[in-house]
Formats: sequence, C-alpha cells, structure tokens
Amino acid sequence: MKIAVEGCCHGELDKIYETIQFLEKKENTKVDLLLCCGDFQAVRNEGDMKCMAVPQKYRQMQTFYKYYSGEKKAPILTLFIGGNHEASNHLQELPYGGWVAPNIYYLGYAGVVKYQGVRIGGISGIFKYHDYRKGHFEHPPYSKDSIRSAYHVRNIEVFKLKQIKEPMDIFLSHDWPRSIYHYGNKNQLLKKKDFFRQEVENNTLGSPAAAELLHHLQPSYWFSAHLHVKFAAFMQHQHKGELPKATKFLALDKCLPRREFLQIVEVKHDPSKSNCLEYDIEWLCVLKATKDLLNVTSNTWNMPENNGLHSRWNYSSTEQMKQEVLKDMGHDLTIPCNFSVSIPCYDPNNPQHKRVPSHIINPQTTEFCARFGLIDINAKVGQLDDEGGEFDAAEDNDAESSGSTEDPSEYSTDTSILSSSINPDEITLEDEEDEEGVSVRSLEPSPEHCPSLSGFRVLPESMAISSDDAMDSANDDQERSESSHTEGEGKNPEKQLKRLSEENGRGSVKIKRRNQALYTGQDDEAE
Repeated sequence: MKIAVEGCCHGELDKIYETIQFLEKKENTKVDLLLCCGDFQAVRNEGDMKCMAVPQKYRQMQTFYKYYSGEKKAPILTLFIGGNHEASNHLQELPYGGWVAPNIYYLGYAGVVKYQGVRIGGISGIFKYHDYRKGHFEHPPYSKDSIRSAYHVRNIEVFKLKQIKEPMDIFLSHDWPRSIYHYGNKNQLLKKKDFFRQEVENNTLGSPAAAELLHHLQPSYWFSAHLHVKFAAFMQHQHKGELPKATKFLALDKCLPRREFLQIVEVKHDPSKSNCLEYDIEWLCVLKATKDLLNVTSNTWNMPENNGLHSRWNYSSTEQMKQEVLKDMGHDLTIPCNFSVSIPCYDPNNPQHKRVPSHIINPQTTEFCARFGLIDINAKVGQLDDEGGEFDAAEDNDAESSGSTEDPSEYSTDTSILSSSINPDEITLEDEEDEEGVSVRSLEPSPEHCPSLSGFRVLPESMAISSDDAMDSANDDQERSESSHTEGEGKNPEKQLKRLSEENGRGSVKIKRRNQALYTGQDDEAE
C-alpha cells in the first residue's frame, strides 16, 4: 500500500491533493491513503476561525470549508490528528474521532483504526506539563488561556494508549518524541536548525509523553510534524527474550513551495481485508474499560498505577472483552460513513465576520457513545457549564483512581519556558492579547506548575544505540526506500524557517517571536 504522509497541513488541502495527483501521474502510481500530522485546520466558517490560537490577522479561511460543504470531495481517504493550530471547537465535537468531511477522518484526542489490515494510531496536540494532568474542560467561548490549553495533550490519552498490547504499524504525533534526534543524523539537523542545539544538548526538545509511547508501542513507523523540518531516524528497540523491534521515524515540513512537506511510503498490507476504514477492536475495549476515568474539570490528577494506592491499574483488553464487543457489533467493524453538515458553512459571497464560535453536540459522537456505552466529553463539559457544576467520573466511580492533586506528575519538569530558542517561524503571543471573541482572564501559575531544573524524562538507556555517523547509513537506507517530494518545483528557494518554539508554560512570562510568516503563503527573503 502506498501512503502519502504530510507534515503541517495549515488548511492547504487543495495544494496537498494537487501535489499527490501530480506525483501519481508523474510516477504512474496510485496513493491509497493520506496521513496528516497536525495543524490540519478544519475550519468550517468564521466562528471556527476565532477558535484557532493565532492572531486575528493570521486567521485565514483556507480550503477545508469546500470539502465540508460538499463543493469538493477528498480524492483520497485522509486521516489526521490535531496539532497546536486548530479550530478547537470543531475537533472537540469529536473526542473519540469522526468524519469532519466525506472521506476525511479525525482520530480524536487519541485513537486507533485499521485500513486494509494496517493498524494506525495517533495522539493529537502538543505536550505541556502544566496542563498534562488536567481533564478536557475547555469549550467555547475560550479565554486566552483555554484557547491554547484546549490542544494540550492529557495524561488520560497517554494512559489509554499504554493499555495497547497488540503490534502497531503506524503512529502519528504532532510534536516529536523527546530524544528521537539521537537516532538520526543529528549533525545534519543542527546544520539546518542551529537554534535546536541547546535543547538537543540538554535533551529537552520534544515531548516526553510521546517518547514514553514510542517505547511502549514500538510501531513500525512513527510520523510527526510541528518543527517544520524534515528529519529521519531509525530506532532499534531492545527487549530481553524477544526479537528486537525497530521504528522508522520521519518528521516533515509544512505545506509551502520548495519545502519537504510530503513523502510517499510503501507499507505492507493485507489485500484480503476491507478497503473501508475500520474500528480497532482492542482500542474499543480500552475505551470501554477506561470510561470511568473521565475528568472534564481543570483539576489535576494522576492515572492509576501499581503503587498500592489504586484498586485497579491495568485496563488492557482481554479476549473475553474483545469477543463481547465483536458480538455486540455483529462482527462488523466498519466505521459508518455518517458525516453530516452540523453548522452553516462559510460562504465567500456572503462572509459573516461577526459569526460567533459554535459549541454543539455532534451526532457522530452521540451515536458512537450510545453504541459503546461511553460518555460524550464535549456534551458533559457543556452541561456542566450550563449547570455551573463539576463532573469527575473517577471520583464518582472509583475515588481511589483519581489520586491526590498534590501527587507529583509523571513528568516533573516543564522545560519549555527554559528554552533560549527564538523561532521566527511562529506567531507572536503578545499579538493575541485583544483577540476578537476571546475573553481575557489572567491566571497566575500555582506552585505545582513551577518547573525545576531536574527530573525530565529521557528514553531508556537500553534504546540508546546510535551515533550520528552510524545513523547516516540508516537514514540513507530509509531515504532510498521511500519517495520524497516537494511542491512547487522551479520556484525560488525559500528561507529555512525556524522551529515552532514550545509555548510558555507560565501565565506571567511571555516569549517574543519575531517573524509572522507562519500563516502567509510564502516566506521572507533568505537570511
């Protein structure tokens, strides 16, 4: 099976599909599936644009609305995860995943599906320590804080994915797993992006949660975006008593001319399997098993673990659970094509600049939750807001599982505000102070959010086997086995834009970013 992998989409669906069709014609091939690694920007109308964490002047209606309205249809089955520049109100309608347009499927906060026997998982958002242990409490209208925290990874999603035991073929994350740069050509990476150097040397670049998932899941492929640079790595996992597994890692750029934003890989599949997107039976069992761990408040808490404090810590599926779910589904795992237009679509001939963000219950999620006995997180958040109350299923159903809010987190350090890197490829946070439609509430950081200078997580030493020189050949092998392509051949070369810096983890500190090129169609002149 030929799979096109794309880095940061930034709403440029027309350009991405056109590039794939050009490559198909040029190479006389057929792409079966498109995977997008975040910043998808599923913006349906002007209200959705106000829910993206970017300044007003960079909120642009790209081309997704054409696919939402039915004016166009995605020519290739497309799967995507969320990044840190999304229409968060739209994606929050589909916490367990769902169709955002015909033939375009969102994996949810975290999700696993199958396509022609290929198992594909993903986690949306980026890692921020100060929100990691909170519930999904955000909803429109967002404050200047919640419009960002809405796309921050939560420990409940990582915990669910760590219940997975069966092999994973492909996994998607927006930000990179921390330490992955040690398994590729690090010198070449730093030649392109020298401002990564301090974080690479301190081993603070990337997500420690994603690194933990990489160690646990050990997928054959791991694809990421976020840092706006192409980078390949090869990690050989070490396990006693088992055959060693390996992960091919690939990060790609954003969709701009002369940038390496798209790559086609060939993945083994089972041609006898359905060519329809299917639910993953193990993942469904995990969702059902963990439904009582739901938290839709901003309270912080830890996941259950085998430390003597919790009555249950293993939520993995059993063969009996899988057979029960299969029986309930009539042994048909096909994901229904039940997309429907749920809010008015953008009309370029009649723009509605005063349209307010929507907060609705998506019928896909209602159907999914009714079918599998789950709780619609988005609906529960809205209900609590109307009632002015709080809901924590963990406290209602198993008080022991919530843990104390004073307990230390799995990751005791938020090093994002310690970085000296300034990324001219990112927006200026100061420009977001007076955004239309976003109320401003200043929140002071609590003492538990103050980072220390020690204790950050690294990958296990047993996995650290590569040097830069050794990885040159591994990268070359991967490059030869996969077809790399860029859009806009023959155009003027672009400036190498710099990294998406991690956001500020403390309300009282702001990071000044100087170049506002992220949401323009082209870059500035070369340095």
